[in-house]
This record gives sequence, C-alpha cells and structure tokens, in this order.
Amino acid sequence: MFEGFREETMQFLWGVRLNNQRSWFLEHKAMYETFLYQPLKELGAEVQEELHRRQPESQFNVHVSRIYRDARRLHGRGPYKDHLWFTLRPLVEQWATVEPVFYFEIYPEGYEYGMGYYCPKPSLMAAYRQHILDNPERMETLAQKLNEQDLFHLEGEEYKRSKGTVSQLLQPWFNRKNLSLCAAFPPDETLLSHSLVLTLAEGYQWLWPYYCFLKEIQVPLDGRDR
Repeated sequence: MFEGFREETMQFLWGVRLNNQRSWFLEHKAMYETFLYQPLKELGAEVQEELHRRQPESQFNVHVSRIYRDARRLHGRGPYKDHLWFTLRPLVEQWATVEPVFYFEIYPEGYEYGMGYYCPKPSLMAAYRQHILDNPERMETLAQKLNEQDLFHLEGEEYKRSKGTVSQLLQPWFNRKNLSLCAAFPPDETLLSHSLVLTLAEGYQWLWPYYCFLKEIQVPLDGRDR
C-alpha cells in the first residue's frame, strides 16, 4: 500500500543529481528501491485502481520508468536519471504514437502530474489539428474550461511557423508538436501522504474530457509525414 514518499526519497533524488556515478548509486541502491521505486509502483497501482473505479470503462497499464539512462544517449550526462515517473497508458502496442497518457513525475525540486499527448511524427499531429478543425466548438469549450482554472497548464513544443488559422482561443492548442496538461508543485505534505492517490485520481478525472477528445483522433498510421 502506498503510504506517501519520504524525506529520504528527495534526499536520494538530490544525491543522484549531485553524484551521478555508478559507485555512489551502488552504495545507495537500497535507498532507491525502498524510498523511490517501490513507492512509485505502489502509487501507480492504486491510482490506476481508483481511476478505474471512477471510469469503469478505462483499461490502463501502469508503466514505471527505469532509473538507468540509455547508454547510447548519455550525451555527457551521468548514467542515472534524477527523476522518475509512471504513466497510465492504454492497452495498445503503439501507445506512444497514437494515444494520450496520464502521468506522474517526481524530481528533486518537487513533482508534477497530468496528461500528455506525445506524437513524434508530424503526420500524427496533422491528424490532431484536423480533429480540432472538425470539432471547433467542442475544442473551444475545453480550451475555455482550462482557462477558467489555475491548476493545469498547457505546455508543449510549438512549430516555428503557423500551421493554420483558428480562433484566438484555439491558437495555443493548434500549433503544437506535442502537448501536455500539467500541474507542478514543490515537495509538500501531499507528496508525503496517502492522499496523493486521491489527488492524482481527481486530477485525472478532471482531465478526462481532454483525454477522450484526444483519444478520438483517427491516426493515419501508414500516412507519410509532412
């Protein structure tokens, strides 16, 4: 059962950032497994269960990231990540390219959670833009709903050149290479308690209409990028 992260969790994350080498990690591996990896797995499992209770039709896999960086992509960085996350992702093989995901991430400065739509191919984001053009009023309702609160914020890399003309309300959504709706916090009492489970589940519940909108996108899997 998830009982909250501990002060030792943040100590480890700061430690691996400042001492990102194999000898230090091996000395603190038990700390990593006890205070970071295992609680993160427990948190993901309980949030998945709570979200399924609220949305019985939902079916997600919990995926917890590895702390080990890909040795082929170190680019001068140490071999370990100083942040870990879990995702609730759909039961499909091509989840990363065609489906939105819910996520939680913890790092030395705090934590964040939300929903992301991470599409590496321009053709997939072209389908996203077409979905907005086909459903402008519905998307404007979602955009206005986001603007009327201050918990979640729209983020994501944007194209340098405009991809088309839409209403001022939709423009921040339309020109994205990828997007996420995220809420970020410094370390707080919620992070250190079981209440984090309900905080995440309630947040994902609020984001559910956005998830459903993105999930409807018909992706041309065999289409050419442009």
